[in-house]
Amino acid sequence: MRSMPKRPVRVEPGPGQESVWDYPRPPRVERSTERIVVRLGGVVVADTSESFRVLETSHPPVYYVPRSAFVPGSLVPAQGSSMCEFKGRAGYLDVQGGGVTSREAGWFYPSPWAGYEMLADTVALYPGRLESVEVAGERVAAQAGDFYGGWITSRVVGPFKGEPGTLGW
Repeated sequence: MRSMPKRPVRVEPGPGQESVWDYPRPPRVERSTERIVVRLGGVVVADTSESFRVLETSHPPVYYVPRSAFVPGSLVPAQGSSMCEFKGRAGYLDVQGGGVTSREAGWFYPSPWAGYEMLADTVALYPGRLESVEVAGERVAAQAGDFYGGWITSRVVGPFKGEPGTLGW
């Protein structure tokens, strides 16, 4: 007999925090003016106070940064694609900075599906594949798992999908 996945227990958010269990499914997109700084190879490859946060149940926010915020030449097309049931087909990007290349460190939706059109001309990043990613001056921790791209800060509480045993959530 197969056992059912353990039901997650929502962490109660404190003042100034959000629970990822209050995020919707399908995901919601919202504008953010928090400053985002991305570093690779000892240099800043992106710096902006204009982005979008994608919020989905059980996942830390994924920030989508305008392509115009990246240093010219820091985004290079990579092989492969994947499909999101909500946003459509994604392409991948290598990120370059300071003589370092991080393979498939970013992804984008060239033709996002209805409801997600605002993500056109933006790039999401896997924070664990970069030297550092900051939101509002706080260094981001990467969501567990090699598929998920959530950005964990002290302002979000879980538990978060991606840890061992969370596949069935």
